[in-house]
Amino acid sequence: MRKSVGIVGARGYVGAELIRLIAAHPQFDLAFVSSRELVGQRVADHFAGVAGIDPELRYSSPSHEELPALGADAVVLALPNGKAAACVAAFDAAGVDPVIVDLSADYRFDDAWYYGLPELTRAKYAGQRRISNPGCYATAMQLAVAPMLDVLDGPVQCFGVSGYSGAGTSPSDKNDPEKLRDNLMPYALTNHVHEREVTRQLGHEVQFLPHVAPHFRGLTITANLPLSKAVERDEVVARYRTQYAGEPLVDVQDDAPWVSHIAGRHHVELGGFTLSPDARRLVVVATEDNLLKGAATQALQNLNLAFGLDEWTGIPVAEKAA
Repeated sequence: MRKSVGIVGARGYVGAELIRLIAAHPQFDLAFVSSRELVGQRVADHFAGVAGIDPELRYSSPSHEELPALGADAVVLALPNGKAAACVAAFDAAGVDPVIVDLSADYRFDDAWYYGLPELTRAKYAGQRRISNPGCYATAMQLAVAPMLDVLDGPVQCFGVSGYSGAGTSPSDKNDPEKLRDNLMPYALTNHVHEREVTRQLGHEVQFLPHVAPHFRGLTITANLPLSKAVERDEVVARYRTQYAGEPLVDVQDDAPWVSHIAGRHHVELGGFTLSPDARRLVVVATEDNLLKGAATQALQNLNLAFGLDEWTGIPVAEKAA
């Protein structure tokens, strides 16, 4: 039985990726797409060549109180941080209980919500209808660090660089191509929300140093892992391959992945495993498209889980090996 999915906040970059993914999904239909800026315009006119979009579907701008009456089986909240609670409260007040996937940070620290990084938290999914989608950087950092958790000795440092799409569409220095030209812009160098998110989820301190670069999409993190014992490189690679065996959206490779290779792809690449001379410090590189596995693709994984479908339905996983 087909399920209907509504998107709140569809004008942004992630909202656009969600529209493409849901339109192509064999079991999902778009129930509504909300955008105050585009209200009344046909959605299909903004997605030339994308099949599966009802030609009569138009952007709308329902109030929070009107959302429950739209009857969607699932609602994805693609809103800035701090905006999700009012939408959730409207569903609670109306006694309507769709699957809600929140892409902001608003519920990532709420134990009442399932934290949906399936490769690491799938076993904790037990039919929860409130799902918090992890942050883009937080996804890459956790996948890069998790296989070594039991031999870490001290805080992990992660140096991150993202394309400016990660700063969203609201104008700022971090998404101004002119200010980013020939530049690398540091920001939020302590206490970044993804730093707190990863530290909480892994139960181990992670220190995160984010930067924005002039490219549009794709992020890379270089993780420095202090170890409690000396390890062999072959042992390290085996840990990662074992951890992510059977995970089509995690590609463990020998060389350090390049961010230029990940744009438009749905998986995370891990590699570049390098040990210090004493074998007590490991460096790992992870790359990811921040709009896809870092947001929209992961949301689709979580929707598939919520409706009992194969987790990778509607996700072109074969592209990983392309």
